[in-house]
Amino acid sequence: MNQRTSDPGPSVVLLTGVMAAGKSTVAQLLAERLPRAAHVRGDVFRRMMVSGRAEMAPGESAEAWEQLLLRYRLAAGVADGYAAAGWTAVVQDVVLGGVLADYLGFVTTRPRHLVVLAPDQAAVARREEGRPKSGYGAWTVAELDRSLREETPRLGLWLDTSRQTPEETVTTILDRLPEARV
Repeated sequence: MNQRTSDPGPSVVLLTGVMAAGKSTVAQLLAERLPRAAHVRGDVFRRMMVSGRAEMAPGESAEAWEQLLLRYRLAAGVADGYAAAGWTAVVQDVVLGGVLADYLGFVTTRPRHLVVLAPDQAAVARREEGRPKSGYGAWTVAELDRSLREETPRLGLWLDTSRQTPEETVTTILDRLPEARV
C-alpha cells in the first residue's frame, strides 16, 4: 500500500462471495473511500450479452461456462486498464469454486487483492429478502454457501460479515488489506 494506509494505489481489489453477501454495496463504499478508484461490476459484462446468453444454473452447460469465463476475462481486463492508468480497480462479482484461481490469473496487475465476503446463511437469506432484486432463481443460499466454503480455495482475506454493517466491512478491509494480497 502507499504511505497512506487507506490508499493501495494502482491495483486491483476483487470482492467476491455468494449473491446477497454485500459485494455491490461494499465495493461501492470501498471505492468511495479511496482517493482514486473505479467500481467494476462484473455482472455488467453478463448483461451486455443480449442474445444467445446462457445463464449459469445447476447443471450448467459448456456454453454457460464459456460465457462466464468471457465475463471474468473482460472484467479483469477492464480492471487492469484502470490500474494501468493509476486507479484502484475495485471489482465485484460472484467467483466461487476452483474458477477463482483462473480469475486471479486473468488479472495481470500487481498488486492485486482478494476479499471474500462470507456471511453466514441466515444473514444472506435476510439480505436477499430485503433486496429489490432476486439473485437466487435456480440456486439456493445453502447450495452457493456450500460451494463457497467447500470448493473455493482459501486465498486472500475471508471475512464473516454476518454482523457487520457495510461501512464496518469497508473499514475492516482497509485495515487488513495487506492480508488480502494474492
